[in-house]
Amino acid sequence: MSTRMQPLYVLSGNSERTRGGDAQSSNIRAGKAVASAVRTTLGPRGMDKMLVDSSGNVVVTNDGATILEEMDIEHPAAQMIVEVAQTQEDSVGDGTTTASVLTGELLAYAEDLLDDDLHPTVIVEGYNEAARLAQEAIDEQVLDVELDDDVLASVAESSMTGKGTGDVTADVLAHHVVDAVRAVHDGSGRFDPDDVRILTRTGASSSATELVEGVVIDKERVNDGMPRTVEDAAVAVLTTKLDVREGEADTEYTISSVDQLEAAIEAEDAELRGYADALADAGVDVLFCTKKIADRVQDRLAKHGIVAFESLKSSDARAIARATGAKQLGDVTDLEAADFGHAERVSIRRFGEDELTFVEGGEAAKTVTLLLRGGTEHVVDELERAINDAVDVTVAAIDSGGVVPGAGATEVAIAEYVRSHAGGVEGRKQLAVEAFADAVEAIPRTLATNTGMDPIDAVVELRSTFDREGIAGIISEGRTGTIGDPIEAGVFDPAAVKREAVTAATEAATMIVRIDDVIAAK
Repeated sequence: MSTRMQPLYVLSGNSERTRGGDAQSSNIRAGKAVASAVRTTLGPRGMDKMLVDSSGNVVVTNDGATILEEMDIEHPAAQMIVEVAQTQEDSVGDGTTTASVLTGELLAYAEDLLDDDLHPTVIVEGYNEAARLAQEAIDEQVLDVELDDDVLASVAESSMTGKGTGDVTADVLAHHVVDAVRAVHDGSGRFDPDDVRILTRTGASSSATELVEGVVIDKERVNDGMPRTVEDAAVAVLTTKLDVREGEADTEYTISSVDQLEAAIEAEDAELRGYADALADAGVDVLFCTKKIADRVQDRLAKHGIVAFESLKSSDARAIARATGAKQLGDVTDLEAADFGHAERVSIRRFGEDELTFVEGGEAAKTVTLLLRGGTEHVVDELERAINDAVDVTVAAIDSGGVVPGAGATEVAIAEYVRSHAGGVEGRKQLAVEAFADAVEAIPRTLATNTGMDPIDAVVELRSTFDREGIAGIISEGRTGTIGDPIEAGVFDPAAVKREAVTAATEAATMIVRIDDVIAAK
């Protein structure tokens, strides 16, 4: 006679365990709650969120990734939604709110399917099949248009519409973004984000934002006697300090006479003068140094008419070296002309009480800087987030598969495509495929809500217009919206943003649905 052994779980006494339906329900509720937090920010009429941390620091933003990153989220399933937004941001730079909202809707429909006794594995298989169909639908929506400056400006503008841009309209900023990307993108698919730099400065309205063909750094000259402007400049970038060398050994020297003291001082002066003289003899006009420059070296450089900057960030030094063609030098011995870069103009400009340095016309590589202005730190911070997204989506449109209609039109097409193919899916998976189509329609439904339209009426009209004309989106007009053609309205999105949103949302939702046991340490 055998004795049936009871299962034994070796857990800490401080562990908390949730199993089965309770675990699934808890995870789904958490995911839905996080998605709901960013839903009202979607679209051109989306609202902002104010986030205040425990120290009283305030962030005001419309950006989904920033909102989720700043929120103090503890629930592990909710953190997966944050990861969805971060993945979307890292991959294509925009669409974070779309991906988060879609994840929440997929979870909501999965909850209904679980209540109808569908097994989680069936839901996962159905969602994965629907995601494959959605990718086919996105491919069909890619527009056969030339990605000229006007189309790219529309893409950039669409990504910024609804975000805080101060007193300047998104279309003006969009053209700055396109000009910046065009200046550095060689068309080969190799884009270095470091070539489009962003620098913010308060003290003026957002309309004072400008595109600088070169590098702008937040540094002042080390000596006021140095020139404020240098034309046709030979540029040196140094990564070591210009000061008296120190020996590796801890050595003490005994000085017993004034002559010895004077000789030691003269030796130091000669060493320091040698640094400045070597740079001057080599023909350097402007010196950028990542370390300190001794006062006596500064004075000597000023006498030679060399403009010098010290304690640069390594990223600034790399940008200047890349833009001008300068090598980053570890010392000032055996200097050659090939070690230096060239800039058409290096100038100092005053902004309020601060000074910024402009290095323009570098000959080695095209580097540009978007100098963003705003009345307050909150304005320029949000403007920087908007510009970063606009740069990313512009590059994504060029490099990653073109553009699709925006304004929710692509989501309408996805829903109709998936729904029309659901009949070909066998078994109960068909229910999950149909649920996926309904979940995707949450994007245009949310856009309609945020623009002041009735969401149910809007979805009905979107479907009928799509059936009749093959395209339909939510076009924002004044305080409300209408159903129209986003192509005619100039509303475009990169196809890569839609592809990534579908992929990331599906992966996160299916992972959460499959969890039936949560073991957490208290």
